[in-house]
Amino acid sequence: MANDNYKKYKYKGCIHIHSNISDGSGNIETISKDAKNAGLTWIIITDNNYFDTQEGIYNGVYVLKGEEISPANNSHYLALGIDELIEPSNDSQTNVNNVRKNGGFGFAAHPNESQKRKNKWKPIIWENKNVIPDGIEIWNWFSSWGDNLNDRNIFKLAYSYFFKNKIISNPSPKTLNWWDELNCNSSRIIPAIGGVDAHALKIYKYILPLTVFPYKTCFKTITNVIALNEPLSNNFDIAKKQILTAIKNGNNLIINRKICSDIPQIDIVNANTIKSFGETIALTDFTYLDIQAHRTADIKVIFNGKEYATNRRKRCRIPITKAGKYRVEFSYSGRGYAYTNPIQVIEE
Repeated sequence: MANDNYKKYKYKGCIHIHSNISDGSGNIETISKDAKNAGLTWIIITDNNYFDTQEGIYNGVYVLKGEEISPANNSHYLALGIDELIEPSNDSQTNVNNVRKNGGFGFAAHPNESQKRKNKWKPIIWENKNVIPDGIEIWNWFSSWGDNLNDRNIFKLAYSYFFKNKIISNPSPKTLNWWDELNCNSSRIIPAIGGVDAHALKIYKYILPLTVFPYKTCFKTITNVIALNEPLSNNFDIAKKQILTAIKNGNNLIINRKICSDIPQIDIVNANTIKSFGETIALTDFTYLDIQAHRTADIKVIFNGKEYATNRRKRCRIPITKAGKYRVEFSYSGRGYAYTNPIQVIEE
């Protein structure tokens, strides 16, 4: 194996968080403490149509800010790497363009919420799929819960609340298919993120206020693990650039920590080097995917949007013989656990 010094530095973080500046309940001090207690290194606050968070290192956690550009009805857009508020437009292409003009990049938020919900919450979708975002939020914890919430009677409502993590099993197949389609039609990697959509909503109609899904609870669910070539800097500005660059390039995988908190290892190896998700490697005679979970898992390799290989084991090596984009899915007992961004294989 080439490059014996190969190593990635991995850091857990959460994206898509709302503070009390918009429709969340916590301030940055509270949110960062909960993030620290949940084992996170970094978080990104994305308030709806607000950009007032003060970035910095709070309680040992790197707190970055973006904006959830939120038109009145649909097509919400998570804008990252911007330096000023982007006023929402009802035209999603305008929002995508304005983020880019500001030097940022964005992700279509919860693009395929279910139209068949059994509750009062109106789904918010990415309405015009011909408008291509910079990336896609392929899994949103709060949206997934909302899609499965049944409030038709008190018993079903109670089950949805107390067994919230059991009713969230996988990203929407419709969203995964759209993501694969965009990657098949693009020369670059269209990255994906997972979002918690944390609000820590408070209900005051009881004797004591009830917090629905506190931040710490959300932070232990869908998590983004960034993989860096160098350790995360102690300097906030440098670390911010490291985190945003990794997300923009797709150097992250998405895990549901309620299923398993371990981070699987996914590398692609050729005769000369080793690469990982979000990176590009040349196709040689000895190119293969090296995949390792911490316990026996159902492992699926997707090549250009189609199933390429499946295995049920702890570790496997998959020969790569064609140029294209490869990503990996892990599941336990039918429940999705980890989803990587694509690795791009090119002709030498």
